[in-house]
Amino acid sequence: MTGGRTHRWWPLWARTLAGFAVLAAVVWWYPLEAFTDAFGVVGLPAVGAALGIGAVTTVLSAVRWLTVARGVGLRLPLRRAVADYYLAVFLNAVLPAGVIGDVYRAFSHGRYTGDMGRGVRAVVLERMAGQAVLAATGAALLFALPTALLGFGLRAVGVTAGVVGLVALVVAVGLRVGRSRRPRWWRALRAAAADARAGLFVRGPRVLLLSAAALTGYVSMFLVAARLAGVTAPVLQLVPLLVLALLAMSVPVNVGGWGPREAVTALAFGVAGLGSREGLTVSVVYGLLALVAALPGAVVLLVRLVRRRRVPREGFGEDGEQGPARGGRGR
Repeated sequence: MTGGRTHRWWPLWARTLAGFAVLAAVVWWYPLEAFTDAFGVVGLPAVGAALGIGAVTTVLSAVRWLTVARGVGLRLPLRRAVADYYLAVFLNAVLPAGVIGDVYRAFSHGRYTGDMGRGVRAVVLERMAGQAVLAATGAALLFALPTALLGFGLRAVGVTAGVVGLVALVVAVGLRVGRSRRPRWWRALRAAAADARAGLFVRGPRVLLLSAAALTGYVSMFLVAARLAGVTAPVLQLVPLLVLALLAMSVPVNVGGWGPREAVTALAFGVAGLGSREGLTVSVVYGLLALVAALPGAVVLLVRLVRRRRVPREGFGEDGEQGPARGGRGR
């Protein structure tokens, strides 16, 4: 049992160690002032801006999740969606790998609806929609970057787009190969493909619009960080660099979002002639603002821990709402 449990967890630990290695290399390479300067510029106005932008992006992302979940036939109240999304953002910000919050959100929703498989698939589809819009935006904006950065930028876009394309290819091939005998894995792929059609393609315009709006919020947070760090370059020059930093964050080799983001932002700013040290400071300021924006998730966690002590767990969702009497279908 211990060996199996270790086997399941070693990829997470490997990605976390890789993230630590990248972050340690950045800390070793750059002067300490590149980090300490970031702490000095985050005051009360910056905290207010982070909480405001974070609220907008979190609600938009939660509505995107709600849209996908209802598309596949699952019940998900807006209040619960926002609370769960805030909690996931907080867990992603304070725990290794940057995906544990989404894993918790998926399994929590599966338990709440009584349909674990569809609940997990709804979260996966929602995250894939966001990553696909980010990758497409990055591919479009990379042409505005300096030529020297195109190679690295294209690889960053390729990783994100490649994962989405590989998943689609595996599903398509699996559906065709397993059609004759229809084993269990074929039925699972067929269910995933049906949910993708219902949750993403049927509601595609709304999902794309919500994803684009949420991405605008993340870029706005980065712009605030750049101005706080003293970078005065035009917005049109900064946006491609900031989208590239967001692409680096999407790679699950980090420590609560830290590591690749700092390395890529420093590299991008250096190649663009804005100074790699300044780019690192911008990234650190963004990391601090993102942590502030995630703090309402800590409140959600605290409230749920208190309620768990007071309310019997049987028949209730983790936010105190009574779960559906039977799983799955229904809006």
